[in-house]
Amino acid sequence: MATLVICEKNNAAQRVATFLSKGKYMKTYYNRVQVFRFPWDGTECLVVGLRGHIMNLDYPKEYKNWNIDHLKEMVTTQPQKISTAPWILSAIKDLAKEADRIIVATDFDREGELIGAEAVTALGLKSDVVIKRARFSALTGPEIYRAFENLIELDINLAKAAETRQIVDLAWGAVLTRFMSTATGKLGSDFLSVGRVQSPTLALVVDKEKEIEGFLPKPFWEIIADLEKRRHFFARHSHGLFWVKNEADEVFNRIREAKIAKVTESKAEEGIERPPAPFNTTVFLAEASRIGFSAARAMSIAESLYNDGLISYPRTDNTVYPPTLPLKMILGKLANSEFSKEVNEILSQEKLHPSRGSKQTTDHPPIHPVDAASRDTVKGDGWKIYELVVRRFLATLGPNAKVLRSEATFDIGGEAFIAQGHETLESGWQAYYPYIKFTDVFIPELAKGEEINIVSIRGREGKTEPPKRYTQGTLIRDMEKLGLGTKSTRHEIVQKLFDRGYVQGGHIRPTASGRAIVVALEDNAEQIARTDMTSKLEEDMNEIAEGRKEQESVVLESQEMLGKSLDILMAHRENIKKEVNEALKNQNQMGICPKCGKGSLVMRKSKRGKRFMACNAYPDCENTYPLPQFGSILPHAEPCKKCGGPQVKMVMNRRRPVEVCLNMDCKANRDRINKYKKAKEARYGKKEGAPEKAAAPKKKAAAKKPAAKKPAKTKAAKKPKPILDEIKEEISE
Repeated sequence: MATLVICEKNNAAQRVATFLSKGKYMKTYYNRVQVFRFPWDGTECLVVGLRGHIMNLDYPKEYKNWNIDHLKEMVTTQPQKISTAPWILSAIKDLAKEADRIIVATDFDREGELIGAEAVTALGLKSDVVIKRARFSALTGPEIYRAFENLIELDINLAKAAETRQIVDLAWGAVLTRFMSTATGKLGSDFLSVGRVQSPTLALVVDKEKEIEGFLPKPFWEIIADLEKRRHFFARHSHGLFWVKNEADEVFNRIREAKIAKVTESKAEEGIERPPAPFNTTVFLAEASRIGFSAARAMSIAESLYNDGLISYPRTDNTVYPPTLPLKMILGKLANSEFSKEVNEILSQEKLHPSRGSKQTTDHPPIHPVDAASRDTVKGDGWKIYELVVRRFLATLGPNAKVLRSEATFDIGGEAFIAQGHETLESGWQAYYPYIKFTDVFIPELAKGEEINIVSIRGREGKTEPPKRYTQGTLIRDMEKLGLGTKSTRHEIVQKLFDRGYVQGGHIRPTASGRAIVVALEDNAEQIARTDMTSKLEEDMNEIAEGRKEQESVVLESQEMLGKSLDILMAHRENIKKEVNEALKNQNQMGICPKCGKGSLVMRKSKRGKRFMACNAYPDCENTYPLPQFGSILPHAEPCKKCGGPQVKMVMNRRRPVEVCLNMDCKANRDRINKYKKAKEARYGKKEGAPEKAAAPKKKAAAKKPAAKKPAKTKAAKKPKPILDEIKEEISE
């Protein structure tokens, strides 16, 4: 008999097999599935990797047709489990016949527990087969050995919580999306997606945009004194901001000619600035967002680094290192990397005092490195994320930063002014974490009664600013606070909003379609766009994981909520259709047609699904323009300065918006492309040897077939590419 070990993916399976077999496994294939075989623990061990979920939930085939009349039935219809990888399922079923013990070694979280439980259930095992669970937080030797020496039971409650989420989210997504799409006539590739977590998250973005649009700037005035002792420094009036101009003018006029500022109070004291807390998933994604990564991209890279045995499991709520975490051993590995200088400084401390966050859980430790890597082995974005994780880890173990905080009060013509200073005495942990910028503010040593020269006194007028738009990081933080989604799903929800074209930009703003959906829901079925109903279901699923609630009761509660929501939607069907379609119509209008001057340019799709711009006065006006087939297309307020033709703005995630003139012969596009190419050559250098390599084949061909010249083709080959093709190449680069 044998032991069958089921891992989540192939690379995880290979690492587990490598450690358990000390590198002496035999790789075989069974029904196209990799199987790693070796003797272990007195039996033959067979390690296989799945590809995540090999079972999926779906509705019976009679509900495949998007019929709005079926929606009420779908609310209570039980979805079916369908195999998404039948060849893998068939292979592990056959392999299980050899086994008297099954060890689930999938990722240890709700999804991983469900993936393992689904696989075990699908095997149809006999009652005497032993089923165990290997729990680990990193794919490293010590973690794997410890996990397989301390096998535990499969956590059925944890798996049930994940399965409940699947059932609930499938029902809400299918029913609400089909209602919104069929009610508005937006089917096929133009369908309108609505979801249990997605819609309240989108509502956060839309409501933030409304808040910004409705914001009324409030003017304020400030009085600042430019003082000098060795260097210039500044003091501000103790009143702070003046909200009434006459009050500021009165003070300013009274002291504007003053030449001396007398020190009435001065104090300086040393303080410390503590290191940041270790990374949990939310904080990691927020920091990755600040250095230019989308949440989904950052998580994808982190998962790859985890599977390669370089960082710990990246899905965790924990911000406190457990006492069992071998901090010095990890530092010892990093000592042989490009972080050796920082590591040696940290190890020179008498004792390690890791920082602590406010959340302590027992699922996984905070995200941290588990092995050393180099820029040669981990390239590009992978290295940036790895370095972020390493530097955060080093910062959490670094000493406190020491600072000098100073404050002085001055009398200037009977008015009190305050100057505040900040000087870094010892950078401590700040030297290891360059992602936060620290700026010192100079003020000199001052004594009570001392008189300081005034260089000038000036007034500054300003206005209050609207709240900032969300970034992906701040949006995920608010989702966590409001109980929307989980650490494993929030980045996927945010990415889905981008993929659906509901939001755009690094500082996230809603598109017209995203706004239309939220406004329609808030006007007609507000509870779907609110967070309280979704967060209540999240709490229920937590209680399932803890064994305090049953799956059946939570699914029934969800069905009742969904049924009531659908009833409200159906009652307001016409209002929703009108609101959404009107908003989408406005979104597609890109300005007046320059050819006829009567119609409007609107975005259309061809029968092949290709988008283009056309005049809506067709057939009287047949004016059309090609469009890029990628990115979001937004109207541009001004015509092209070069040719006067229409422009659009192309918006893509993690890139600056690009202005595109729709006149393909316009010189503006050509100038912009040339400017881009010159900047690229200046940064990376011109490729050497390319002309010679390109010319060599032509000479050989000419020598063999001198009579086979084809001038037309040679000329065509040198013809510049259409401007939109070049734009596409530019964006992809």
